[in-house]
Amino acid sequence: MFAKKLLHKAVLHHSNHSKFQHHRGLKSSELDPRIVIHYGIPSTASVLAFDSIQRLLAIGTLDGRLKVIGGDNIEGILISPKQLPYKHLEFLQNQGYLVGVLNDNDIQIWSLESRSLVCSLEWESNITAFSVISGSHFIYVGDEHGSFSVVKFEAEEGQLLKSSYDLSAKFLREAAGFSDYSDQPIVGILSQPSSFGNRLLIAFQDGLLILWDIAESKIVFVGGGKDLQLKDHGSDSSIEPDTNVPSDSIEQNLGDKEISALCWASLSGSILAVGYLDGDILFWNLSSTAPSKGQQTSSKNVVKLQLSSAERRLPVIVLQWSSNQKSRSDCDGQLFVYGGDEIGSEEVLTVLTLEWSSGMETVKCISRADLTLSGSFADLILLPRAGAMELNTKADLFVLTNPGQLHFYDSDNLSALTSQQNRTPSIDALEFPVLIPIADPSLTVTQLVRLPSESTSSKILTEVASVLRTGSTPSLATPSHWPLTGGVPSHLSTPKGSGIERVYFAGYSDGSVLVCDATHPVLSYICYIEGEVKDIKVAGSSAPVTKLDFCSVSLLLAVGNESGLVCIYDLQGHSDGRNCHFVTETKSEVHESPQGKGTHCSAVISLLGSPVQALSFSNSGTKLAIGYSSGRVAVCDMTSMSVLFMIDSVPISSSPITSMIWKEQARFHSALNSPKQSETSSTGNSLEEIIFISSRDGKINIVEGDTGKMISSQPLHVKESTAISIHVIEDSIATTEATNDRHEEEPLKDTASASPDEPVRESNPTGINSAEAESSSSEVTAAGDLLFDPLVLLCCENSLRLFSAKSLIQGNKKPIRKVKDTKSYYWTTILKKDDKYCGLLSLLQTGIFEIRSLPDLELVTESSLLSILRWNYKVNMDKTLCSDANGNIALANGSELTFISLLAGEDKFRNLERLPCLHDKVLAAAADAAFRFSSSQKKKQVLVSLILFSILNPPLFVYLISLIILAQISAPGILGGIVKGFKGGKASPTNMIKIQPSNFMHLEDKFYKSPRSDFHQTVSDELELNIDDIEIDEPITEVSTYSPNVKNKQKDNLREREKLFEGATSDDVKPRLRTPEEIMATYRKTGDASSAAAQARNKLVERQEKLERISQRTAELQSGAEDFASLANELVKTMERRKWWQI
Repeated sequence: MFAKKLLHKAVLHHSNHSKFQHHRGLKSSELDPRIVIHYGIPSTASVLAFDSIQRLLAIGTLDGRLKVIGGDNIEGILISPKQLPYKHLEFLQNQGYLVGVLNDNDIQIWSLESRSLVCSLEWESNITAFSVISGSHFIYVGDEHGSFSVVKFEAEEGQLLKSSYDLSAKFLREAAGFSDYSDQPIVGILSQPSSFGNRLLIAFQDGLLILWDIAESKIVFVGGGKDLQLKDHGSDSSIEPDTNVPSDSIEQNLGDKEISALCWASLSGSILAVGYLDGDILFWNLSSTAPSKGQQTSSKNVVKLQLSSAERRLPVIVLQWSSNQKSRSDCDGQLFVYGGDEIGSEEVLTVLTLEWSSGMETVKCISRADLTLSGSFADLILLPRAGAMELNTKADLFVLTNPGQLHFYDSDNLSALTSQQNRTPSIDALEFPVLIPIADPSLTVTQLVRLPSESTSSKILTEVASVLRTGSTPSLATPSHWPLTGGVPSHLSTPKGSGIERVYFAGYSDGSVLVCDATHPVLSYICYIEGEVKDIKVAGSSAPVTKLDFCSVSLLLAVGNESGLVCIYDLQGHSDGRNCHFVTETKSEVHESPQGKGTHCSAVISLLGSPVQALSFSNSGTKLAIGYSSGRVAVCDMTSMSVLFMIDSVPISSSPITSMIWKEQARFHSALNSPKQSETSSTGNSLEEIIFISSRDGKINIVEGDTGKMISSQPLHVKESTAISIHVIEDSIATTEATNDRHEEEPLKDTASASPDEPVRESNPTGINSAEAESSSSEVTAAGDLLFDPLVLLCCENSLRLFSAKSLIQGNKKPIRKVKDTKSYYWTTILKKDDKYCGLLSLLQTGIFEIRSLPDLELVTESSLLSILRWNYKVNMDKTLCSDANGNIALANGSELTFISLLAGEDKFRNLERLPCLHDKVLAAAADAAFRFSSSQKKKQVLVSLILFSILNPPLFVYLISLIILAQISAPGILGGIVKGFKGGKASPTNMIKIQPSNFMHLEDKFYKSPRSDFHQTVSDELELNIDDIEIDEPITEVSTYSPNVKNKQKDNLREREKLFEGATSDDVKPRLRTPEEIMATYRKTGDASSAAAQARNKLVERQEKLERISQRTAELQSGAEDFASLANELVKTMERRKWWQI
């Protein structure tokens, strides 16, 4: 008999388990977690970058995330596969790419358009300096060994390519004239302004500064280094307002000073500001002539500043400089310094307003201001003024502090520092305008609701939303002068005629509630509800919000708080709904409310002083169930605004209520009409809805929605368990499948019944990690009934229990399925796909997400907050965690708010095309076109102006025509140099426009060959002139404006006629006698004597041919000159005979 019963149980268990596997609701292939929305700045933010054209701000973090912020609430998050800090971060300006360097020296290129990692290049050594040439695809890299390299990003191939152009520390030091080789790291690489990328400054840790000319492959300036010493006259150089600091106030062996920060301190790049570890700041004048090898730098070229006269000072960590647009000098401006003050002083950001003397020998500190920081300093960045394109024309300031705080100082506030005498001025910074506040006030509870697609509530809410937005709004709007305006909303996210499909509610500690439209990947406000109820003076109305519930049918919002109050807000905006009801347990008072815009509080329910723990509207929206922390449950009629009943959730229990769920009575008709329920069901009284109630101590009770009478024969009590929530699952499978299953399993019904107290046999099915699943062979219903009838899922901290709703009402306490876990569950929700229940999402206290299929509760997959969001689990995180049951969850942590879509598919919410684009292609194309048009227009305007002016001056006109004709005859490319020569004077700020890729074509060839060959060639060219180097071929149509001859022409500022004929004579070049060693080094070749003689004979023949071509070309030029002179004389005579009005 015992064996027969055991066999029967085994057969039933196998049948049920097979049925579960056959109807498994969720597969791992259907899961694809994707971050759709991310708002706020991560608490681990550490480094800043800014795109001046796209107006985008990028923030790198210590955990491998990149935050990109634009305008109009457009934000994006990029997560690196490696959880490592970013130490360098820069934009490829106006090109839609972001470059970051991780701590493991992995260079990454991110596409802002696709929000994905394009490529990466792992550097073989530690990267200590990193710089991107603005407007190009070239990247400068300096490493710990003192080597300089160039990397190019090929956008079409999506690759990072390392060029052959590299400069070793040994090569640079030898070229600078230092005999000893020092393997010092490169700590800074800066491209010199106004050099069109030709010159770059390389700073070594030991203080050596080298200005390298890429086009000419030579050193232009050398400063610092341990062999260079500056004299001193013993004056104090600490910075105070109205202090003149002379340049000869320095006595320091610069070899003992290590560089910690540097920046350009002039628009032209003539002044370099360098900060050191000892707290000193030195200004280097780079406009002076480069010293020869071994020559010491003059003290007249250096000015020293000190923020404090103390012996022990903090290192200068950050230096940034912005120009003073009101000054004629391109060196006057503001210097922003972090560090350099006395050790132990308050952490501040120092702003110095500096003016230089005409000879740049002294600098005057006009004012000094110390900005007190809110939190520890992380980074700062200066922004170009709106509409300005200059590299150093900066005014606005972003300061990043920990944890994740972004402060903005505009140009007006920074300019006002000059007029303030107080050293610590009261300057207000703009905080980052968060769309959904999380910290101030603190977020306490949230809810994400998806409106039914077939209902009219979406259309109604869309219509009234425009009216609600004009009412009370939070003081969180983006300021008009906020500098971030980048990004483009997707046209697919705002189609015409689309309604509100998803609503996000946020409750706060001050009693306020924020309602947002979450239909699209960019949230927008619907309305803001203040915490204080204005219509009725009720104590505790501004207490922290503890629970929210929204009815999509009636568009009523219930807000419960810690004081036990429940406020009802009508979002539908009825015209006659201007009365406010004050409801207590014994009475209901009506108060008139003044007319006004915004949401209206239609009722305030005050029944108990216990905090509200649960709120649930009935399916029809006519009733509201309120669960309190004291274990009491009240049901109110929303039509009459009265209390229907108030009961204990479970008799003789005071445990807090955790969940309440309304269900229609028709779904449980068979269970309610069973013999066991005949006594509790009233004859002729058809129940509309019933309520499933769970309490914290693991008890479940089922009561009538109208009277509060118990329906179940006895409440379920799961001992030694803490209940989190309950879920009632309906229509778990299709009806046709359920009918067939019921027919197949019908013979098992008679033998499957057993005593409710019979123990459940345990089993360990595969696929469940660290969990134990149980299947009850004593369940009254067979597998077919299980899949057809509604199910009740009780989620406790250490287990999951699945019950049949029918058997639960009948008093059977045995679960159909049970999963035990050694880890503690913290939050659960049900997942739907195609309006069918398919899975269970659980959050464990370890930060692990578990996804299980329904109804078998098999583990499908698991992930973690750390892997998806780089978040660590925090206490009370479940309070701000919510889901819309369609696989979209919203989470808040610190100052971050994110929406994650879990289920793969064609959901509009997760579609990448509906996300806002972080790169504006139209703006990028317009900026490039404007640059090209501006450049061509300037050249045309100059040429036209010269012609018009010359026409009014006949001699000058003749000269100009002569120059143009000669330029076209000899070399068309020289015309550009002539036009440049006519410009003259100081370059205007508009000429220092952001460097575009077209300006770097001349560097392309340079970066793909070794600079050493060009360097040695330059040295040999300076020593001698060889006839073998003379090129007699036809002139090249394009003459590089970066050749050494043109450079010398621009630098010496010769007259136009002198520049035209420069180089025609070579009187300074005199022949000299070569040594045998030089001759052997030049002409010695490998091979025997006969081959050497043949080669020498060929050289003589080639030389004779060159001399003949030179003679022929000379005759042609002489003939052309005579023709030109004749033409010029005729033009002069013609112009002399014409009157001025005939010109």
